[in-house]
Amino acid sequence: MRLAVFADIHANRQAFSACLEFARARGAERIVCLGDVVGYGADPEWAVDTVMGLVEDGAIAVIGNHDHAISSPSESMNAAAQAAIEWTRGRLSAPQRRFLAELPLTRQEDDRLYVHSEASHPARWYYVRDTSDAARSIAATDAHVTFCGHIHRPALYSMSPAAKMTSFIPTSGVPVQLLGGRRWLAVLGSVGQPRDGDPAAAFAILDTTSREITYCRVPYDVEAAAERIRANGLPHWLADRLLVGK
Repeated sequence: MRLAVFADIHANRQAFSACLEFARARGAERIVCLGDVVGYGADPEWAVDTVMGLVEDGAIAVIGNHDHAISSPSESMNAAAQAAIEWTRGRLSAPQRRFLAELPLTRQEDDRLYVHSEASHPARWYYVRDTSDAARSIAATDAHVTFCGHIHRPALYSMSPAAKMTSFIPTSGVPVQLLGGRRWLAVLGSVGQPRDGDPAAAFAILDTTSREITYCRVPYDVEAAAERIRANGLPHWLADRLLVGK
């Protein structure tokens, strides 16, 4: 089976639409959403409805910290993120808010674990910044591969049976085999707000038969997404950063 795994959609309709089209054109048979459906972007209603529809069709989804903030005002965020959450909260219907609130922190399927931030303390929203962070997450689960997002920058980590860590930034479009002798942490880039200097939307495809993961980048209409943010009165910085992928 070919799984398309998305993280940090952030209410970016243009980016998520482009990624879904790209994934389906490459034979994706199932969808996984690693949280942060909302926040920052200007189309939260569409984003939540889209993910709700995907889940009804068999997709997996877990909760992110921005999703959690919709029903938990105590969630701490910077000023621009907080402004976007407060605006989003007023846009979503009760069923949409309930859907986000009821998403699980983690989901395990076969030898794969899905989580928004990392596996050692999913509700604390830790970032995976380096091999030390990755090792903590890998050690917290028996999954062969854990998928996470949250940091908006793609990376791939692995741990040997002797606990030796490796890490690298995968090349877009080049499959990597997730060897059975190691355990893996696949950190996805962001669909809706990349922060690695590349404005193109990011996601990954996993072939569960060959155990190959391919990180993907998808160009989309960044200007249209940015203009939607500005037109809705959200902080302009949230629009400007889309253009540079930071």
